[in-house]
Amino acid sequence: MSSESRLRRLTLLYNCTANTLILRTVTKKIAPWLAAGPEIVPQPTAICPIHLLLVIVLLSITSTLYLALHSRTVYLVDYACFRPNSDLRITKATFLEHARLSSLLDDSIVNFIATILERSGMSDETCVPPVHHYIEPCCGLDEARSEAELVVFSVIDDLLAKTCIKRDAIGGLITNCSAFCPVPSIADMIVNKYKLRGDIRVMNLSGMACSASMIALGLASNMLQVMPRGLHVLVVSTETIGPSYYSGNKRSMVLSNILLRVGGVAKLLSTSRSKARFRLVHFTRTITAANNSAYRCVYQEEDEKGNVGITLSKDLTVIAGDALKANIMATGPYVLLTSELLKCSLFNMARKMPHWRKIRPYIPNFCVTFEHFCIHAGGPAVISSVQHGLKLSDQHVEPSWMTLHRFGNQLSTSVWYELAYIDAKGQMKKNDRVWMIGFGAGYECNTASWVCIQPSSSADGPWGNCINHYPKDISKNR
Repeated sequence: MSSESRLRRLTLLYNCTANTLILRTVTKKIAPWLAAGPEIVPQPTAICPIHLLLVIVLLSITSTLYLALHSRTVYLVDYACFRPNSDLRITKATFLEHARLSSLLDDSIVNFIATILERSGMSDETCVPPVHHYIEPCCGLDEARSEAELVVFSVIDDLLAKTCIKRDAIGGLITNCSAFCPVPSIADMIVNKYKLRGDIRVMNLSGMACSASMIALGLASNMLQVMPRGLHVLVVSTETIGPSYYSGNKRSMVLSNILLRVGGVAKLLSTSRSKARFRLVHFTRTITAANNSAYRCVYQEEDEKGNVGITLSKDLTVIAGDALKANIMATGPYVLLTSELLKCSLFNMARKMPHWRKIRPYIPNFCVTFEHFCIHAGGPAVISSVQHGLKLSDQHVEPSWMTLHRFGNQLSTSVWYELAYIDAKGQMKKNDRVWMIGFGAGYECNTASWVCIQPSSSADGPWGNCINHYPKDISKNR
């Protein structure tokens, strides 16, 4: 039985009991006065204590059960994105020169890298971890842990400075990093660094790639439903790409070396509206791993020479489109306007008729539902396919293209850099609605819809020193 049905039955029981008490009171106390006539003035009498006690008990039980069963609203207090230093910057020319000088790569692979870089949509301002600045990167445990600490501690420091929250108010911690899983975990690393409370609830996610940040968001929302009120959940998302470097010559596996860049974000969520910037409206997670081709389209494996890397399938964009369609079917009833839902129903009814079976399915107009879109910046093909599928304007996908150009593919954190772009441009207004779309290994499509409560008061963030140079025309680079 759902919580809503339980609450409905409880309300009905309370109303019946209250009405019975009122009826008895009216019958015993007021009816004799009415029968006696207007000349008799009723004398004030004390309320029966047992009746008063029963009403108080019923009100207390109803209020307690309502608070226990009612879903709490989740808010995003604020977020902070990693701002890499200029010494981590790598130009496309430098990347290609390192590939040419490497003794591990064949000439055909070097030419393939040059072609992908030219079409990647990325600028010369993207950043990679220190270990990738060597001609032949070799990432050990110490280098990987240093990379994780550099990103994770930086974003948490920025977030704590922005929110001014006390560390004792953090009751939950969720981290996600796909390929790097040290012992102790990254979550334990954070607890040790910031001396968080001993009863903090900790989750450490791995292996979920580009959609992990959205998954962590859903888990944080669930966690807040059962945590004591007043506590917050800290969500830290990053990807330590140093250990994931592929040193072989298989094209489908070398793509991750070319496209992935360093990034990270920390988010603070709460059930308190005070000081919050966004309200979470709905979160939907769609998993297609039951399908073999979807399961293996992003797959970590060894090549014929034993080199470990991540294979990206040629069918990736098709599988991503199918996952997005499934997600839209689940999300639509919760976020679409009534007019759009009615159009969808009418089209579905028409397609069942013999003469109308060949008409195309109706694609809802999400542009009237959301003012802003944050689409995972996985590459030009991903952004273009989502734009075409949802019939979005160039303005709607501008944050995704500019994030890809300035920062590259930052895996699960890219949607937050896009949100930061909208904030830095001053485009976010109160009551604006935002739709985040994340894709990841499995294959998964996860979406979250937000409503802005308080626009950002400053343009400080990852775009602070370059926002005036954007948007740029990057059509030649894709």
